[in-house]
This record gives sequence, C-alpha cells and structure tokens, in this order.
Amino acid sequence: MAHIVLKIDVDTLRGTREGVPNLIRLLESAHARATFLFSLGPDHTGWALKRLFRRGFLKKVTRTSIIEHYGFKTLMYGTLLPGPDIGIRAVNAMRAVAKEGHETGIHTWDHVYWQDNVRMSDAVWTKRQMKNAYTRYIEIFDTSPVTHGAAGWQMNAHAFRQIDRWDMKYASDGRGNAPHYPIVDGQRLNHVQIPTTLPTVDELIGINGLDADGVLEYLLTLTINVEKDHVFTLHAELEGQKLAPLFSKLLTGWTDQGYSLVAMEDYYSTLDLKKLPAHSMVWGRINGRAGELILEGATPTL
Repeated sequence: MAHIVLKIDVDTLRGTREGVPNLIRLLESAHARATFLFSLGPDHTGWALKRLFRRGFLKKVTRTSIIEHYGFKTLMYGTLLPGPDIGIRAVNAMRAVAKEGHETGIHTWDHVYWQDNVRMSDAVWTKRQMKNAYTRYIEIFDTSPVTHGAAGWQMNAHAFRQIDRWDMKYASDGRGNAPHYPIVDGQRLNHVQIPTTLPTVDELIGINGLDADGVLEYLLTLTINVEKDHVFTLHAELEGQKLAPLFSKLLTGWTDQGYSLVAMEDYYSTLDLKKLPAHSMVWGRINGRAGELILEGATPTL
C-alpha cells in the first residue's frame, strides 16, 4: 500500500491553540496519523509583513486571504503587540497531540526570525536557535525530539549538520521527489531527508482561479497513481481552521484512492535505507511561493 505522509507545520500561537485541536479531530475521524512540527518560542508573525516588498509575496497575501486565516491580532505580534511565547502559552495543546498518539517534532524556535535569517547565518546563530527549540521541546514533552522540519523550507549547512549531531534518523526540511540522504558541502550526512512532494494548499489556492474545490480536485489528480508515496505539508493556521473542510475531503479522497495516511516515523520504518540515493541540497523556486527554498538537487557522484 502506498503512503501519504501528513506533515503539519504549526507556526503561530493561534494555530497551536485553535488549529491543532481541530486537526486532531479530523485525523481521528479519518483513522489517520500525522507528524506535528511545532514552533516552540515567540510568535513574531507580524515581522513577516516586511516581506511585502519581496517578489511574489504581496500577490500571495492577496490570493490566500492571510488576514482571514491568521487573524489581525496574530499579524500584530512583534510589531504593535509583544510576541507571545507559544511553548508556554499553548503547552497543553502541544501535549494533547502526543497523548492522542501522533508524532511531534521541532519546526523552529522563532518561525519568522528563522525563515528570514537562517540562509545567511553562521554556526553560532544557527546553533543558538536550534538549541533553544531543542531545550524547550524536552521541557514540554519530557523526551528528546526525533525529527525536524524547517520553517519555510529554509536551512543552512550548519542546520543540516546539527540534525546529525542530534542523532535524528530523519527530517523533512526541503522539497523534492523521494527520501534521500542529504549532501552538504560535498559530504553525505547520516540522516534521511523526507521531502515534501506535493504542492501546499496556499501555493495553489487562487492560482488560475482555483478555489477550495478546485484545489481538492487538483491534489487528488496528482495522487491518482497509488504506486507512488507522497509527503503533504499542511498548516494548522489554514487546514486546521477555515480550510478544515477541504482537508477533511482530502483525507477521504486519499483513503478512497487506497493510500495509508501516516506520520513520518511510520513511513521511515518502511524505507530500505541501503538503497536510498544521496542528493545535494540546493536553492530554488516553487510555483506559488515567494522567494527561494531548499530543494532536492541532482544525484552527484561521490
């Protein structure tokens, strides 16, 4: 049976408190399991407004109704309002995920700060941000995190190597076609990258007039070949709130197509690690998303 890995990015306080419980209910109804990746420190979502000057971002804001999905108050965090500490204010919602049997992992410490700065940051900056998230995760869950999924698919070489130092067996930090070992600065690392393979809802909605029903139909068309595994990234702020009906229909559609809906750890356990290729990590663009992000590159000869 082919798999669709459900990877849930949780970016904000509102998404953690409101979107996460909704997603737990939807997953339970579909008998599905998922990986929830948490932002564990301050919510500075308002800092993202400076991206209005980035190519493609204003267009994305317009077509995805960002104010409606995130809420006006959330968009003021870090500007007119102080950024609340998500790991303190929403600890019960996070623990409920583990209690319900879903996998949990690290998304980031400060979502916007990481996404806007990590690419050009040094080892000291990167280690500090990742250590903050790692320490807070242990405080919340009383165990070490087993996986990582970068905010905005933004990474640097130091961050990839830190995942190895944490002895994580797998992570999902970029976009691509299939699981692989990452090559960074010419070195093959030890952990497996499980990249997001499907476009996200916010990359599709509003493109060529696609509404929620159009996005549903398009995604189900992409997964009609049930011999291929996929990784789908969703957001607690979107599919956990206004777009919950769309996600519910996606779960039903994928089940009807014959997929097993699983968490990252479930999928990792099925992989033949000795047969996985190694791919370089490169920067590139994805349709519907502003700026560059980490992609699975060509397979080099080592």
